[in-house]
Amino acid sequence: MIERDAYGEDRHRWNAQLLTTAQDYGFIARACRPYRARTKGKVERFNGYLKGSFITPLAATLHQAGLRLDVATANAHIGPWLELIAHQRIHGTTGVKPQIRLDQERFDLAPLPLRPQPAVQQRPISTRPVPTESLQHPLSVYDRLLEARL
Repeated sequence: MIERDAYGEDRHRWNAQLLTTAQDYGFIARACRPYRARTKGKVERFNGYLKGSFITPLAATLHQAGLRLDVATANAHIGPWLELIAHQRIHGTTGVKPQIRLDQERFDLAPLPLRPQPAVQQRPISTRPVPTESLQHPLSVYDRLLEARL
């Protein structure tokens, strides 16, 4: 959603690509009310995990090398993080590794309907050097990053 209630109450301005995808795949985009843990708490909770386990450590690593985190760099690192860290943890609700659940669900998921694929222009992956040292940093590095956002 781009803007809630842009055209009046419950008349939101949606991302055009989302609406096209919804039409192509036969679902309806529905907005949850803000700050309703009952309807979106589990989804929003992952955002905190993502920030604390992926974004902040990667930003700290880059910061120590004098670099800034950008979308291309984050995209280049998200796959390995998902595979090696996020999917291997024991999930707090299910008590099972997410990778195990994903592997089981792949057999139950229906294939997406065929549709023409538009030519997507992908941004080139950043060629900037990325430090390979550990993602362990002194707390002062995290404090500086958090202060910069306030």
